[in-house]
Amino acid sequence: MVRQSRVQLKRAYDPPSLRDGTRILVDRLWPRGISKAKARIDLWLKDVAPSTVLRQWFGHDPARWSEFRRRYRAELRRQPDALAQLRALARRGRVTLVFGARDERRNQAVVLKDLLADRGAKRVRRAAPAR
Repeated sequence: MVRQSRVQLKRAYDPPSLRDGTRILVDRLWPRGISKAKARIDLWLKDVAPSTVLRQWFGHDPARWSEFRRRYRAELRRQPDALAQLRALARRGRVTLVFGARDERRNQAVVLKDLLADRGAKRVRRAAPAR
């Protein structure tokens, strides 16, 4: 189970902090106008980013958020190794999912954080005895 407090979110344009832990870029494209030195990314997990088709379809339109979440989760099910790598890093210590989107409430990093938290909750529910 990954504790919610071990996973934080941060825009690539916000300054890195010592409290970030492992900084993981979860975008398929490098954020515009920011150098690799300034971003201080420890790992770039392109395979957990939404596909180009899905990203372009979504276009950060709030009206498409629910459907984006559904489609993105479906894409992630086809990337079990990349998701397992992200989960393992989060279990070892604090991670910051870094993203370039302006909208801090509706982007792929939010979905990933929720997915990491959900996975642990599902395991707990399965382990509980049936009544």
